[in-house]
Parts: sequence; structure tokens; C-alpha cells
Amino acid sequence: MGIFGSSNKRSREAAAVITGAGSGIGKAFAIELAKRGGRVVCSDVDEASARATADAIGTAGGEATALRCDVSRIDDLQLLAKEAQAWFGGPPSLVINNAGVGAGGTAIGEADLDDWNWVLGINLWGPIHGCHVFAPILREADRPGGIINVASAAAFGAAPGMAAYNVSKAGVLSLSETLAAELSGTGINVTVLCPTFVKTNIVEAGRITQQSTQLADRLMRWTGFSPERVARTCLDTNDRGGLYCMPQPDARIGWGIKRFTPTVYTRTVGLTTRLTNS
Repeated sequence: MGIFGSSNKRSREAAAVITGAGSGIGKAFAIELAKRGGRVVCSDVDEASARATADAIGTAGGEATALRCDVSRIDDLQLLAKEAQAWFGGPPSLVINNAGVGAGGTAIGEADLDDWNWVLGINLWGPIHGCHVFAPILREADRPGGIINVASAAAFGAAPGMAAYNVSKAGVLSLSETLAAELSGTGINVTVLCPTFVKTNIVEAGRITQQSTQLADRLMRWTGFSPERVARTCLDTNDRGGLYCMPQPDARIGWGIKRFTPTVYTRTVGLTTRLTNS
């Protein structure tokens, strides 16, 4: 049986499509779903990394395939949906819009607009494309299913110097809330994942200043959760029908403070950042 055992969770035996499955949280989602008896389409803009994830699942006794997909391109998502359904022999039951990149370290007005376009193209338009293509497919399947959109605590964190990243993740949060309202009562659960620091390669793969990269690396080492822990927590949240998944205590605390005292929260974040950088 390899690594795969039994599970009574809703995510068991899912027909799952995952973007950004070549590394980090996406890879962890893929492996965890395979452990729960699922069949997994591992997609990534880097097809070799997607293949490595699929091969690892296959070696351990699971069933997975790899497909290349640039989530910033709607044509790629449409092709992914077509090829995934052909491989499954029907519609997927779970779609995870995970692909994302990091960016930060530069203030609004100083950040390159090309970086804005790059970040929004992947982090925001990727989930928009994924929901646009897959939500109708899941709805028409008329069976229980799930959509998970990977955002970040940056969606509400308002950290200075992270505008493009913050805006992209705030958009994913709003997209997920709207989709959850539209799919209410259909049996399709929508969950938005909003972690703080996760031990992945997003910093190295992103467009982040050296100073911000060093700070992020330290915070990941000190406070970051493993991607495996985050993926398990998020799948369990979707199983329960939860909309928000904030796996770390600091994310939940920040969310609560921001909701009840937004002005104080935002000013405090700004002042704290200035003192830290001075």
C-alpha cells in the first residue's frame, strides 16, 4: 500500500486538480490527497516539477498525472480542464487553485508596474481563471465537491512594501467569498486558505528585495508551518464546509483585530514596520 491508508474525510477518493503542484503547498496538497485515496492531476508551469510530484505519488502506490499549465493564460486552464476530465473519465470533484509567486520590498509608486502585472497575472488571474473554468464543471456535475483557493494572511495584513502581493491575495479572498455565496446549497464547498509563513520556496522564486528576502527567510524558519501541515488543515476545513482556513494562530489573531479595529490595526502595522526598518 505504500504511504496510502484509509480516511473517512470528505476529501477521500477525490478526483483532484491542483495548480502549482510542483513544489510547496501545492505538492503537499497532491501527496496528502493521494494518501486519502484520491486521483490527482498535478499541474505546474514547470512541467518537470509537476512530473516529479506525480512520480513520487506513483512510486508510493498512488495515481497521478502531470500537466503543464500557466495559470495566467485562460487557454491553458481550459486545456487543463479538458485533459483532466479525459484522464479522470469525468469531471473533477476537487479543484485547488494554488499557483502563486511572491513579491515585495518596494513602496507603492516605486514598484515596477511590470512586477504588478506579473504578480496579479499569476496570483489573482490564476484563481479567477481556475474558478471561471472549473466552477461551472463542478456545478454541472451535480455532486458534492470542493474548490480551494490559496490566498494568504497578506490578504488582510496590509504590510507596507507588499502592495502587489497584498492586492492579489485580497482579490483571491473576495473571489472566494463571492463564489461561496454563489455555490451555497449546491454541495460544493469553497475554502480560502490564508496562512502566514509557510516553509516553501516562494521567496526564492519571487521578485523580492534582498532585505525583505532575508527577513522572510528568518520568519519562515522561526514561525513557519510545514506545507504538509497547512495542506492537511485546509483539506479538513473544506471537508467540514468551512470558508476560511487560517492554520496559524497569528493569522487568526490578525484577522480578528483587523475586523474589529481596522484603523488602529493598519496604523499599528505601518508604525511597527517603520520602527523595525529604522
